[in-house]
Amino acid sequence: MRGLAFSTPIFRQLVEFQSYTYTYILGCEKTRQAVIIDPVDKTADRDIQLLKDFDLNLVYGLNTHVHADHITGTHLLRKAFPSMKSVLSRASGGKADRLVDDGEDVQFGEQKLEVRATPGHTNGCVTYVWHELRRAFTGDSLLVRACGRTDFQEGNAAALIFIGHNYNGILQTSVLEEKNLNPRLTKTEEKFLETMENLHLAHPKQLDEAVPANMKDGEVENSS
Repeated sequence: MRGLAFSTPIFRQLVEFQSYTYTYILGCEKTRQAVIIDPVDKTADRDIQLLKDFDLNLVYGLNTHVHADHITGTHLLRKAFPSMKSVLSRASGGKADRLVDDGEDVQFGEQKLEVRATPGHTNGCVTYVWHELRRAFTGDSLLVRACGRTDFQEGNAAALIFIGHNYNGILQTSVLEEKNLNPRLTKTEEKFLETMENLHLAHPKQLDEAVPANMKDGEVENSS
């Protein structure tokens, strides 16, 4: 049975509550091709069901960077959509079906995303820009009224440009809002670097498991 019909490009914002990660499903209403941005292994079944409900064929699983707080769900999504290709920045040094560079396009049906390198949180952070709907998926480079930490995993506050997480319940923001209201981005460069060097945050709980797995497309080593 055919899923729901749409007259405009398909967009869904989803949340995984353990790591407060935002996952996004984007679809072409004409060809039914779709991409998913920053899927999480714990919510892969939910995402698969939603894609099937909408009669979408998942062609790309995109990660904005090598995550430290959760394991990507791309390897699980591929079981339901065997032709899906995982995507990761070449600068990350990780493994994926397709490694992308700044300026490349990711096509899904009649829709496409532009890849923009936005390092700082990690060397391999990218932002996916959907020009048709004027939306940018920044991963951890930019958060609502904050930005990704830079104190480990190749972080470099001096390289950080500008949401993959949010911890206060606000679902979305805009470039204009963050330029004017983000308490980190409104500082001088000197004060910004000082702030980022003195966050004193605990490392993510899944760091030791997540980073090695995400460098290999979410594959977890079998300890047996």
